[in-house]
Amino acid sequence: MPPAGRVGATLAVGAVVVAALAVAAHAQGRRDTPYPKPSTLPNPYRLVPDWPTLPASMKGPNGHRWGEVIRVHVAPNGNVWVFHRCFYDKPSGDATCVNRGEANPPILEFNPAGRLLKSFGVGLFAHPHGFTVDKDGNLWTTDTNDEETILGMPAKNAQGVTMGHEILKISPTGQVLMTIGKEGVAGNGPYTFDRPTGVAIAPNGNIFVADGHSPNKSHSARVVKYSPDGTFIKEWGHLGSEPGNFREPHDIFVGGSKGYVYVADRQNNRVQVFDQNGSFIAAWKQFGQPSSVYVDRRDNLFVGAVYQNPEVPSRGQSVTGPTTGANDRAIVIGNAITGELEYLIPDPGDLSKMTDTGTSASGIAADDQGNIYAADVGLNNLRKYVKVQ
Repeated sequence: MPPAGRVGATLAVGAVVVAALAVAAHAQGRRDTPYPKPSTLPNPYRLVPDWPTLPASMKGPNGHRWGEVIRVHVAPNGNVWVFHRCFYDKPSGDATCVNRGEANPPILEFNPAGRLLKSFGVGLFAHPHGFTVDKDGNLWTTDTNDEETILGMPAKNAQGVTMGHEILKISPTGQVLMTIGKEGVAGNGPYTFDRPTGVAIAPNGNIFVADGHSPNKSHSARVVKYSPDGTFIKEWGHLGSEPGNFREPHDIFVGGSKGYVYVADRQNNRVQVFDQNGSFIAAWKQFGQPSSVYVDRRDNLFVGAVYQNPEVPSRGQSVTGPTTGANDRAIVIGNAITGELEYLIPDPGDLSKMTDTGTSASGIAADDQGNIYAADVGLNNLRKYVKVQ
């Protein structure tokens, strides 16, 4: 394994090693120096062309197949669910589902071959963001909209309420089963959010919300935990760079053999790892500036990342603007227990023309066969990879 793929020695179960990692992560956090691009990692994956198949009526503007695709997840039955911004791409990075009509639904279900099975969700979201699928096949979503109007259009639902700042649990047939948060109301209390970015569901049904897309008026940067019925349990983290705090927790996932909580702490250039009570485990900077995080049952950690020049500090901001390096934006795969890097899949798009924030793999998932799915929010695409080595 390449030396750049290691975080010191392999992480043991012992508390001494965990404590050493915490100290190292804290020192790295103070320096805030982006991790150098891991240029020697192998890529055993092949991009599947022309996947999935979309009806002719569901095409993005200017001949694009998609608009902004923000998240993708695989259901227990193997079908692939997509959460996107309604085949729209303007303005870049802030596309909307407002006033897009019945032909442009934000939630789509495909079979593994890429055939569209169903779609729904029109009128529920202004700015789709967080998304996951639980063990029962239910969908969990977040909306990060915080504007009364978008592109001159009211960001209101059919009841006249401004959309955003809430979590929706939706059945596989499109029925809203639960809401957490107050639609259109920003805050950082136990039942209010300010631009919640992600949602994850533990095997026992507990709900974890990453709250605080940057910027937000409440300065939220935290993880909030709820019981399966939506009762508040606890929260941890606030705006900051210390271990356990966040600067834009952009995605969250609960999984792997340890059942850890993984957070893409984007503007701190690290993936943070916690137990389900919020106890800090590790902070890993070798995954670059992460926008998405996913862990499979084999403890493979998948991250949609961007790497900067290691001599240019990030100054606590997301990477913006075009890049030209071969591995500047990539899917990075490592070990979810040790943090050891294993593979790197370079972004296939023309990075010199990309202007969106962060990586184009803003959503990522894998199925039981090891296929990888990536949601392109910047390059307007949905990718599927198969392992060939």
